[in-house]
This record gives sequence, structure tokens and C-alpha cells, in this order.
Amino acid sequence: MTPRLLAKKIAQIASDHKAIDVVVLDLKKLTSFTDFFIICSGASDRQVKALADSIHYDIKSETGRVPLGVEGMRDGHWALIDYGDVVAHVFYEEVREHYQLEKLWNDAAEVKFEGI
Repeated sequence: MTPRLLAKKIAQIASDHKAIDVVVLDLKKLTSFTDFFIICSGASDRQVKALADSIHYDIKSETGRVPLGVEGMRDGHWALIDYGDVVAHVFYEEVREHYQLEKLWNDAAEVKFEGI
């Protein structure tokens, strides 16, 4: 599976599980450490954990891929799921507002993911 398709798949999983404001950013021309970011929010710490768990489980079930690393799951304020070429960020809404990753990477092209 290409990184672009994986990023779209993760975004669709998040969207299907009621994530808020799902965004896919293409970072290939901006950085060498990853190709795509998926950024989304949950309305509670439980939803953040559930979204991250769903992404991890569904990607493993559908593709056999497991993340290189998972961070931030304990508190439910932010979870990072790192697949190397694709990194998913699941934020509690207020934490996302604080870090503003979309503004930090505002030169990145947004990728549409619906209907993959």
C-alpha cells in the first residue's frame, strides 16, 4: 500500500469513527521524516483513545501493518501513531487548538480522502 493510500485509509477510518475535523497533509516536499500527517480530534479523552485504537486495529486487520511507535495514549489528550511514511495525530480538541499543527505545516497541500 502506498503512503498516500495509507494516509487516506487512516483518515477514512477516523472519519468513520466520528473524528472531528479530519485533515490529511502531504509533507513530501517539506520534510524528510514522513510523507503524510493525518490530524483529527476527539471530543473527550475516551474518544481520543478509541479513535487511536480503531486506527491501529483497522490498519493492522486490513493491511497487516503495525505502527513503528505509539505515543500519548495514557492521558487521552493526544495520540501519535507512527507508520514511518505516515503519522496520525489524534488530539483532544483543546490540545489540537493549542498546538495548531495545521498552521505549523501551512505550506503542506491538503489531500482529499473521502470515497477511497
